[in-house]
Amino acid sequence: MSISLINQRWIYVKRPVAEVGTEHYERIEQPVDAQLAEGEVLIANRYISVDPYMRIQQSASPNWEAPHPLNQLQQSGVVGQVLLSNSNQFREGDWVGAYTGWELYSRVHANALTRLDPDMAPVSSALGVLGMPGRTAWFGLMEAGQPNPGETVFVSGASGAVGSLVVQFAKKAGCKVVAFAGSVEKCRWLKTIGADAAINYRQFHKPEHLRDHLIAQSLSVDVYFDNVGGMITDALVPIINRRARIVICGQMSQYNGQLDEVSLGPRFLHHVLYQRATIQGILARDYNHRMDEMVAAVGPWIRDGSLVAEETIVDGFRQLPWYLASLFDRSSHGKLIVRVEDERALDAQPNGTPAKQKRPFALLPALFMNNSRNRPRVSSASG
Repeated sequence: MSISLINQRWIYVKRPVAEVGTEHYERIEQPVDAQLAEGEVLIANRYISVDPYMRIQQSASPNWEAPHPLNQLQQSGVVGQVLLSNSNQFREGDWVGAYTGWELYSRVHANALTRLDPDMAPVSSALGVLGMPGRTAWFGLMEAGQPNPGETVFVSGASGAVGSLVVQFAKKAGCKVVAFAGSVEKCRWLKTIGADAAINYRQFHKPEHLRDHLIAQSLSVDVYFDNVGGMITDALVPIINRRARIVICGQMSQYNGQLDEVSLGPRFLHHVLYQRATIQGILARDYNHRMDEMVAAVGPWIRDGSLVAEETIVDGFRQLPWYLASLFDRSSHGKLIVRVEDERALDAQPNGTPAKQKRPFALLPALFMNNSRNRPRVSSASG
């Protein structure tokens, strides 16, 4: 079958020193090579993920892998539809998940795709609660954090894609939850999804002020799920309890300008010694092969609607770098996803911020319809 398409691709061209922005990317156009090899599939990307881990990959030093190379496509998780297939596993119109990048069209081998069923759940959830963020939240809390009923779990970055799920998983585990976010509106929302206390950390100018506030409320730390680091961590570590568990999922306060020359960190380690606490870093990729296990545990809550998995969907392919930057100072809740607009809409799109759509939803774990051999491929390189 002959097809003529022009791809648009966001190429990562300059390494950020501080904040990431549009100046670090270049959008190019090039014809799509639709001559598929055996087993290959051409997909039209409909939803594209932006995630904080992308900023870590832009550091000059190795992290969990080599830094994202310059002058290459910005990698990301995507959800798309099959346009052409040279594989007996997929046919035209099938919804799939993949780890490709910021582009309109992707050529992918069938073994690197996950089939999605749109009748069972919004396909975009493969980038959220049924994807990398959900996997990170579940295994990070339950395996590294090991929460016990009656304990107090603190969550930084609690209104984000991972943090908002951790808040709810901790409540399901019978814990008291103290959530941190950066605005009154975010804190109000966190209370609606189950947080016992939601604290706007921006109201405190020094770690000791935040710490004194927590002590006045008779709050101390059994589990700290950290997405942010910085001042919140400085405030919390001195009030950890005996055998506390500190889970390091992210350090968003350090990403813009402090990845390669970080602030001093060992100043609080004596508290870890005194309380015989543990600190463990977690990456979603370590649990790719256990997606079935996570879905089995979380699925009933998703099915009965007791788990809130909110998405903020924006129409803004041409603003993808801006949306990546906005993750570090934004007002949206839950998972931020960029929807690829109709090309006519792209041509007519103004330079302003595209429209947003917020969608909390209940969904079914049967969204994932392919065999377990292929399933872990989704977002396998993301965090």
